Formats: sequence, C-alpha cells, structure tokens
Amino acid sequence: MAESSAEAVAAYLKSNPDFFDTHADLIAALSVPNPHGGSAVSIAERQVITLRERVRLLETKLAELVRFGEDNDAIGDKLHRLTLALMSAGDAQAALHVVRYHLIEEFSVPAVALRLWAAPGPGATGGVDRQPVSEEARVFAQTLAHPYICAQAMYESAQWLGEGAEYLRSFAYVPLRAGADTLGLLALASQDASRFETGMGTLYLARLGELAGSALARLRSA
Repeated sequence: MAESSAEAVAAYLKSNPDFFDTHADLIAALSVPNPHGGSAVSIAERQVITLRERVRLLETKLAELVRFGEDNDAIGDKLHRLTLALMSAGDAQAALHVVRYHLIEEFSVPAVALRLWAAPGPGATGGVDRQPVSEEARVFAQTLAHPYICAQAMYESAQWLGEGAEYLRSFAYVPLRAGADTLGLLALASQDASRFETGMGTLYLARLGELAGSALARLRSA
C-alpha cells in the first residue's frame, strides 16, 4: 500500500510540475537523506548534488568519446599510410612485405602471418606465402563474413606464427578478399589476452583485409 501511495505521489508531481510554484514554502521545509551520508539536506541541496553527479558522469562519457575519437583518428592515419605504401608496391612480394611491416611496426602487432592460395585469374603459383594450407583453413577463411576474434589458434595457423606461438593468447583472423574472391588469410596474434577480444569492433580489420586483398589481386594478375 505504501509503495502504491509513493507511486501515486510521484505521478501527481510529474503531472503537476507547477506544484512547488504554488507551495514554495514546502521546498524549504522538506528535507531528504544525503546520498553521501551525514545529515539530511534540503530538496534544493539534494537537487544540486544530483546535478553535480550527472555532470561528472557526462564529463566521463565525453572524455571516453574524445579518447575513442583520437584512437580512431590514429588508426585511420596508420591505415592511410599502409594504403599509400601498397599503392607504391611493385609486385605481390613487395605488397606482402608492406602489410607485414606496417602491422608489426605501425600497429604494433607482435605476430603476423599471411597465407595466399588462389588468384582471381588463371595461374599465379609459388612464393613464400603460398605454402600448403589445409582445406579446413581455406573453408574457414572463405566462410568468414567478418574478421574472427578468438583466444586460441585456428587450425594449423600456430605453425604459421612461428616460434613463441605457444605464448600467444589472443588472435584475429582476417580474410583477404578482392570482390567475391577469397585470396587467403591474414592471422594476427598477441601475448596480451585483451589485445583481440571477442566483442571488439572489427571494422578496421575488415577494411585491412579488403585493402590488402585488392592490392595483392591487382599485383598478382599484372
């Protein structure tokens, strides 16, 4: 019954916002518990406290948005430099070197591996990155709608990542695509379990896969 009465009072005040205009003496007479402990405070003081807390929350959210914006700007700059370097690459091997270099040096990814297996056109075989890849790994890459984040190496990719693979704790797998063709798979990994986390955004990883895939397709068919 008390709860229903409280709800009725709250509903009445919401529907009559001018109540305290006509009963201004109540504002000074009423007091409510201090949310931070201590003696009771007036309704006006409580409102000030509430507003200050809301302002602090908004400032925190604004700081987070600014930080995210700065992080995204930094990633965008790095991806732009990678794009320019790929445009200057003279052949597929040079493009592969560009991708590795920028991921390791610019993006600070500790472990990077690429595997290519099919060109969109005829021919194009051989090359250090066209080592044997299992059918399971190929199907895995071809069926990925988005970059895949996980906490363990998929299929034989631990062998691709070389020495120290046993200490890697987070992984990102990015299909290398040119249009509808899947040319290969890019594997990124880190010893930091939080570097690639399930639920993280994969927009830039997807753009990286499309960018590298398109460059490699162009250079391999040249």
